[in-house]
Amino acid sequence: MMRGSAMLVMIGLLLGTAGSVVAENPQQEKARACNMEATEKHLKGAERRTYVKTCMAAGREAAAAKPVSQDPEKIKACNAEATSKGLKGADRKAFMKSCLAGGK
Repeated sequence: MMRGSAMLVMIGLLLGTAGSVVAENPQQEKARACNMEATEKHLKGAERRTYVKTCMAAGREAAAAKPVSQDPEKIKACNAEATSKGLKGADRKAFMKSCLAGGK
């Protein structure tokens, strides 16, 4: 019987460790950072929820603040460059966003 319970403990440890390896997306990272800031400021209840909501919104506004070109010629040029580089999926999307915003 001891061997079976030891095995269950090891399986539990392995499953617990596997869950911590999962990568976070940018929104989860921002939420973690906002929650850590709220903890550092000792905020609780409604005040904490309001702070985290405002913090998360500030991150979205900053990301959306960078203007993207609507010039058809610029779009064609960026599209052609992305195609020549063989970019696809998320890489292409990131390149297009950067190219249309003025960077490369």
